[in-house]
Amino acid sequence: MTRLLPGNDIQLLVCGMQYFPALEEAIDRAHSEIFLETYIFDDDDTGRRIATALARAARRGVRVRVLVDGFGARDFEDTHQSALEAAGVHVLMFRPEVGRMSFRRNRLRRMHRKMVVVDAQTGFVGGINIIDDMHTPGHTPPRFDYAVRVRGPLVARMHLECQKLWERVAWATLQFRPRLPRTSRYANRHTGKMRAALLVRDNLRHRHDIENAYLQAIDGAFEEVLIANAYFLPGRRFRQALIAAAARGVKVTLILQGRVEYALLHYASQALYGSLLSQGIRIFEYRRSFLHAKAAVVDQHWATVGSSNIDPFSLMLAREANIVVHDIGFANELRQSLRAAARHGGRELRHRQWKTRPLHERLLRWIAYGMVRLMIGLAGERVSRHMLRKK
Repeated sequence: MTRLLPGNDIQLLVCGMQYFPALEEAIDRAHSEIFLETYIFDDDDTGRRIATALARAARRGVRVRVLVDGFGARDFEDTHQSALEAAGVHVLMFRPEVGRMSFRRNRLRRMHRKMVVVDAQTGFVGGINIIDDMHTPGHTPPRFDYAVRVRGPLVARMHLECQKLWERVAWATLQFRPRLPRTSRYANRHTGKMRAALLVRDNLRHRHDIENAYLQAIDGAFEEVLIANAYFLPGRRFRQALIAAAARGVKVTLILQGRVEYALLHYASQALYGSLLSQGIRIFEYRRSFLHAKAAVVDQHWATVGSSNIDPFSLMLAREANIVVHDIGFANELRQSLRAAARHGGRELRHRQWKTRPLHERLLRWIAYGMVRLMIGLAGERVSRHMLRKK
């Protein structure tokens, strides 16, 4: 069961145009400490803007800690790192890439979460990397994504998770530092009325927390399940939960990436569309711009926003962070945003048209599906048969 903390104030931030001004403002108001975790930290206008704000904070005496992924931010060392460290920012890299053609078994185990905690009072979590919304090579900008700003008791949990991961990476990279203090004088400060939980996925105690929260919400749904996900390749349990919900009369709608970014994963995902459409599940391919969202609403009171895709890379390999919110107002705001995205930027797929696709197209999708299964196996993860088995 997801443990919800009361007393939070959570604001939905749509795309970078809302997220980055809020983030920069929080950084500029910091007076003691900043943790920033991101998969990508690009060298574009937005990346330089946030790097400059972090450097300003460090120069006025704020303890700034930046953790980036060694694959997603593999150019960070050549772009921002030296300037940030010169300003006094502490920088760590999660699993630095030895070579781009490396076939190490753990190569796909990445730090994919995007989380910021400022002064243990304000937190941000979502799917938005430090990258300009307009930087979408090969795709129509702007990038469509979500984050949330959190104030209240939940920030203490976010603070603790940032501390723990920072310490683990410091030890793993032989940058030994004293253990960070675990207490926060803001831990019990209620600033709102929302109940919420932070869910993380790691390879220790929280391997299935995000997936199980989704399944619990879907299994309990009685009216509507609305999911937007950039990279969608669910395992059998997840697919069966969606199909069972549709069978009992729940309106199940998926908003998925319609533009090809990673061809292999894109076509592997489409291999599952036929079985979902045949059970009455509606699928919209978002084509207006580049979809990067990982969000969902169930029955207009349960909502999640975060970094976790519904695919084996996120659910089985990467470190992820999602927030779950039980609040009618927040859920309806997110629901209206998602419905507008489907209405104005999505193209609905019809089962009758989908099942008449040429044989070579269907074959291509199942070949892609099989190749993704093979990749997960080579990553060294024990993939249970129920996670990726063809229905």
